Amino acid sequence: MELDAIFAGFGGQGVMLMGQLIAYGGMHAGLNVSWFPSYGPEMRGGTANCSVVLSDGVVGSPVVARPQVLVAMNKPSLEKFEAKVKPGGFIFYNASLIDTKPTRTDVYVVPVHANEIAAELGNDKVGNMVMLGAILATTEILSVDDIMVSLKKILPERRHHLLPLNEQAIRRGMEVVTAM
Repeated sequence: MELDAIFAGFGGQGVMLMGQLIAYGGMHAGLNVSWFPSYGPEMRGGTANCSVVLSDGVVGSPVVARPQVLVAMNKPSLEKFEAKVKPGGFIFYNASLIDTKPTRTDVYVVPVHANEIAAELGNDKVGNMVMLGAILATTEILSVDDIMVSLKKILPERRHHLLPLNEQAIRRGMEVVTAM
């Protein structure tokens, strides 16, 4: 079993956290993992992406050139990485911010209105968790429990009161794609 993914968006959209949670969740599930962040030159609000590899074998490289999964939280990220997704792979995109569908016909395209759902839940900052739920439900690569264990480790203790909201957002993202 192996997953190669790129999570991309603007700084502040939680793409690094999504990647970290998948990586830590993979470790919790007993897989070999790598997480490789990349930031744009801007101090704030610039581009950010990370590569994540999960495998039950050896991880050969932390760099993902041809991902199985692309998560694009904004239009520039979709434009930059869409062509690199392996045929038969998945493109998850934030349909709240991206007004044009991916053009690829050889991949599975999953639109997620992450920002709108986050707003419905009462916190604009959980759009990344909504997207993460969509990924979990579609790929079945990890469980919600794997992610919640990871989130509890990554979030500072002063933010642990947000764990129920994050889990709610993940489960809402799962429901959205299950209903598609």
